[in-house]
Amino acid sequence: MASIINGKEIGQQIRQSIADRVVKLKEQGVTAGLAVILVGDNPASQTYVRNKQKSCEAIGIYSELIKLPEETKEEELLEHIKTLNNRQDIHGILVQLPLPKHINEDNVIATISPDKDVDGFSPISVGKMMLGQDTFLPCTPFGVMKLLEFSGVELAGKHAVIVGRSHIVGKPMGQLLLQKDATVTYTHSKTKDLPSFTKQADILIAAVGRANFITSEHVKPDAVVIDVGINRDENNKLVGDVDFTDVEPIASHITPVPGGVGPMTITMLLYNTVQSAENTLQQDK
Repeated sequence: MASIINGKEIGQQIRQSIADRVVKLKEQGVTAGLAVILVGDNPASQTYVRNKQKSCEAIGIYSELIKLPEETKEEELLEHIKTLNNRQDIHGILVQLPLPKHINEDNVIATISPDKDVDGFSPISVGKMMLGQDTFLPCTPFGVMKLLEFSGVELAGKHAVIVGRSHIVGKPMGQLLLQKDATVTYTHSKTKDLPSFTKQADILIAAVGRANFITSEHVKPDAVVIDVGINRDENNKLVGDVDFTDVEPIASHITPVPGGVGPMTITMLLYNTVQSAENTLQQDK
């Protein structure tokens, strides 16, 4: 039976330490501030944004929501970002994805100041991460690294296999593991004989976006299995990319869905926002 990696509990521990840092900033006259821009009425996006705002309020971060209609022009959105780039009370800027099809996401992400890119998506942030330089790390992979750290999972010399190659999770995940001396293999939808790769994994990261896709035939005994997926099954139940019931008996550690990686994504967003506020304070000295 696997040890369950509880993202809610670990996230709560980290949030407590972030809250302590928020208090210290306020003592020095700085309130960490996060601005979120939401374009359109995507229900999932609205839920994510609400959760982010509640999480900010819970630990004393100032949160500002800018809601724009679906038909907002790209130029108008970019102007909002430029205004936020220049505001001293805003330390983090997040544009909720996905955006309407007429808006170029790359242009939007590139317009956010790297000093306020708390999502870790900008080309500058990604480049610095690749080089192992100090920067904001993308929140979901960063959260996974914290889960592994808090669970005492040794990474050096271990074989990590990632299923998925998105810019948001798969690609950066591999880089962060590499920096901790893991040996990394990327797999994806075009990989032939996927189980032959995944069964070699000491640490298996599933970020493929397909409900219950990873089964026991993909997993070697005693592997650490991290499930990044959030899907709805045929009964509209929230499930991950990993068939938990099938895989849990043979894994050494496993994350549940919900309650595994999910809570860590917002936790690391809070972490990055407070880090940005602290950076501003350092620059002012």
